[in-house]
Amino acid sequence: MPDNAHAALRQQLENKKTELLARLERITANLRRGYEADSKERALQLENSEVVDALGNEARGEVAKISATLRRIDSGDYGICVECGTGINENRLAVHPYAEECIDCAEFAEHRRAHQL
Repeated sequence: MPDNAHAALRQQLENKKTELLARLERITANLRRGYEADSKERALQLENSEVVDALGNEARGEVAKISATLRRIDSGDYGICVECGTGINENRLAVHPYAEECIDCAEFAEHRRAHQL
């Protein structure tokens, strides 16, 4: 992948990370709010907090993936499979920029996980 493509990807990832971190701040503030004294209202607020917390966990996971991708770009390892060391298809990276594995290794890992259940 050319350097200018890496620069564009880096900017997109940095923008997404900033957006997610702002969302996490709002989620954290929401979760720190007090609860109503009314038991019915409190139950609804607790249920909503669970949903908001799940969204926060999802955002934290995506921030971690973005950070890992940025580290791979910086180290020159972006686009190289962490399992087998071959190049990851650019079409795969275009669809899934956080991909750490080539499609063959990803499918093998998914197959292995499915059979461990």
